[in-house]
Amino acid sequence: MPGRTVSTDIVSIGSKDALTEILREGAQQMLARAVENEVTEYLACHADQRDEEDRRLVVRNGYLPARDIQTGIGLVGVRQPRVNDKRRDEQGQRLRFTSRILPPYLRRTKSLDELIPWLYLRGISTGDFTEALEALLGPQAKGLSATNIVRLKESWQQEWKAWNQRSLQEKRYVYLWADGIHFNIRLEDPGNNKQCILVLMGATEDGRKELIAISDGYRESTQSWRELLLAVKQQGLSTDPKLATGDGALGFWAALREIYPATREQRCWVHKTANVLNKLPKSVQAKAKPMLQEIWMAETRHQADKAFDLFVRSFEAKYPKAVDCLVKDRDVLLSFYDFPAEHWVHLRTTNPIESTFATVRLRTARTKGCGSRTACLTMVFKLVQCAEKHWRRLNGAALLPEVIQGVTFIDGLKEKAA
Repeated sequence: MPGRTVSTDIVSIGSKDALTEILREGAQQMLARAVENEVTEYLACHADQRDEEDRRLVVRNGYLPARDIQTGIGLVGVRQPRVNDKRRDEQGQRLRFTSRILPPYLRRTKSLDELIPWLYLRGISTGDFTEALEALLGPQAKGLSATNIVRLKESWQQEWKAWNQRSLQEKRYVYLWADGIHFNIRLEDPGNNKQCILVLMGATEDGRKELIAISDGYRESTQSWRELLLAVKQQGLSTDPKLATGDGALGFWAALREIYPATREQRCWVHKTANVLNKLPKSVQAKAKPMLQEIWMAETRHQADKAFDLFVRSFEAKYPKAVDCLVKDRDVLLSFYDFPAEHWVHLRTTNPIESTFATVRLRTARTKGCGSRTACLTMVFKLVQCAEKHWRRLNGAALLPEVIQGVTFIDGLKEKAA
């Protein structure tokens, strides 16, 4: 076409992805420029240091052997300038220039090192890794094999063990969330096909949510929760949290009253709603659900009590089991009214745990064949660690010091001084 020029380099790419090739070439040029600038700055910084014959102690000395760096857009080649540094430290050892951009032995970017466990934890099986990586990175995806996963799983187990023994002496958690998560993984033990992972989360004094403990439990029993809470206390968490939220069926509550007796209890409204509706006919559930919502969404405890009483009167004659399921936890379903209204959205349910484990279940549901209990536990641990980076801070975090001090809140508002 007249007036239009076409790069012969682009045409020669043929069936290759032209855009990727352009990006790779640009990345290679930028990387080379950045490394050159780094070396130039290093030389300029030490230009005044000379030997007895007035020769510079830090000079350039050609280039190191070329190497390829594996990146998200394929291999990027680079030639790094060599620096001859003749200076010595106090012990007489030669000083060496080390690039912050290209450390020695770097063969792939950090993003790719994170990609491997991310793919595995999101459901790619070990045997499918080569094909998956080639699809993402192209045929240059060498050195990223399934054997990386075997080594990673071993390192994860050691990482979980070290994390599980860390000190909590400097920690204080104002709120707790507890839940037992079941996984449908075929385990090595044929007599116990479902694994229960006990999860304990907490809100720190500045409102950040953190994973406190994660352990292998047996049917959410009191003994399993007792062991977990005792371990946490042994690690240094000695101060009783102000409030704990969890499902009413947990053995957690009996253990909590024993280990942290001053901690108040809040039943999860999501679990309670599901349990009550399961005891009602499907034809009635559409009417009952918004009535339950009217209780925990009420602006004041008085309004919640009125909505509570209305639900009882409406269903107790025909569906006593559903009403009994609700009434037996009445007090601990409404504990959140004694805490700041800004915190209610966080305290009424175990959603901080449930939302995280929705993605965890997706990964474990894809697990094929038999797995060990430890493998399942460490997989869950790594997934939760990834999710923890995105947990949002508590609303009204500035009110947490007042909660710690024992300031009285009525219907979510601080009690006015007489």
